Amino acid sequence: MAEALAAPAPVGRTLSPGELVTTMAHFHRAEILRMTGWRDRLDRTSNWAITVVAAMLSVSLSTASAHHGVLLFAMLLVLLLLWIEARRYRFFDVYRARVRQFERHYFAQIFSPQPDFASDWLLVVGESLRTPKFLISQRAALARRLRRNYIHMLLILLLAWILKLSTPSLLTEGVRIDFVSSVREVVAGAALGPIPGLVIVVLVAAFYVGLLVMAFMTAGDDGELSFGDVHV
Repeated sequence: MAEALAAPAPVGRTLSPGELVTTMAHFHRAEILRMTGWRDRLDRTSNWAITVVAAMLSVSLSTASAHHGVLLFAMLLVLLLLWIEARRYRFFDVYRARVRQFERHYFAQIFSPQPDFASDWLLVVGESLRTPKFLISQRAALARRLRRNYIHMLLILLLAWILKLSTPSLLTEGVRIDFVSSVREVVAGAALGPIPGLVIVVLVAAFYVGLLVMAFMTAGDDGELSFGDVHV
C-alpha cells in the first residue's frame, strides 16, 4: 500500500554537467530562432501598415477627385493590421521572455557573477514548456504596438484627413489653393454619403481619443520588459 502511494520516480536520467550545458545551449539557440521568426512577422505587419499609409496618402492627396473617405478607409485598414500585429506580438513575447530569462539568469551570471542572485527561473521556463501560456493580454499587446509604431501612422492619417477637408483644392477640381474660412465648412466637407459631416467628425474624434487612452493610460511595462531599456 505504501509503495502504491509513493511519488513516481522521475522519467529519464540525471544529466551530467557537460550534458546540461549542451542542452541549455541548444535550447537557447532554438528559442532565439523562434523569437526571431515571430519578430520577422511583426516587422512584416508593420511594413504592410506603412505601405497602406503611403499608398492611401498618395491616392487621396494627389488629386481632388479622390474622396476623403479613402483616408478613413486607411485608418480602418491600419487598425486591422494593428490587431493582427498585437496577436503576433503575444506569441513573440512568450519566446522573448524565455530568451531574456536565459540571458539574465544564466549567461549574465557566467559573465558577471552575483553571489546573492538567486531565482527559480528554470522552474518558470519548465512550466512554460509544459503548459505554454500567453504572458500578456490582447489589450496590453495592442497598447504596446500602438505606442511603439502605430500611433504615428494613425496620426499622419488624421493630419492628412484634416488637410484634405480644410483645403478646397483637394476636394474640388479647379478651386484655387487656399484654406477654408470656418470650421463649419470643414465639418460640412466631412460628410460621407447620407451620413452628416458632424457625425463623421465625432466618430473620428472618439476613435482617436480611445486610441490615445489605450496607448498611454495602460499599466506600465512589467515582466522582462521592466529590466533595462532595450526591448520591442
